[in-house]
Amino acid sequence: MTKIKICGLFRECDVEAVNEARPDWCGFIVNFPRSHRNLSPDAVRALRAKLDSGIAPVGVFVDQPAEDVAALLNDGTISAAQLHGHEDADYIAHLRKLAPGRAVWKAFKIREPADLDAANACPADLVVLDNGYGTGASFDWSLAEGVTRPYLLAGGLTPENIPDAISRLHPWGLDISSGVETDKLKDREKIKAAVRAARKE
Repeated sequence: MTKIKICGLFRECDVEAVNEARPDWCGFIVNFPRSHRNLSPDAVRALRAKLDSGIAPVGVFVDQPAEDVAALLNDGTISAAQLHGHEDADYIAHLRKLAPGRAVWKAFKIREPADLDAANACPADLVVLDNGYGTGASFDWSLAEGVTRPYLLAGGLTPENIPDAISRLHPWGLDISSGVETDKLKDREKIKAAVRAARKE
């Protein structure tokens, strides 16, 4: 069964919606003011406290100090760190030393086959193939055929196109944010529809 992550929660009602829909993961964007979904670490902790224990929380970071990421991993606020900046193999190795045994994911903007080479070689536990930072647009899915490891597909996903994405690409999981929003706010019904679509196989 294809796994699914609902990303970009920033309100208490967003957490209530995922508690009802029960995706595999939910995502919190941490210390990235460019995003309207941005949260402080303390705000993440407060929302995390209301999250159902069956849903794994993921922190999404862009070029943050590894020490700050490790703090949220080590205190159990998040189960995995998803890196969306310029974090390289050395950064990942350092983060693993600071937070041993914790999951580290790395996102890649996919524009050309060379981007897949980088994703395939990345030492992260899991890679995310994306179009960008919450753009709501998809990349050329034909490029994903060159990936040789399990991955999360992100960018431009909606409840309507999830079945096509699964049938064409067979990703290990899906990462959806803008596609379950209405007017830049999480939509409870869209979240439920996305989770149903991912699991209807």
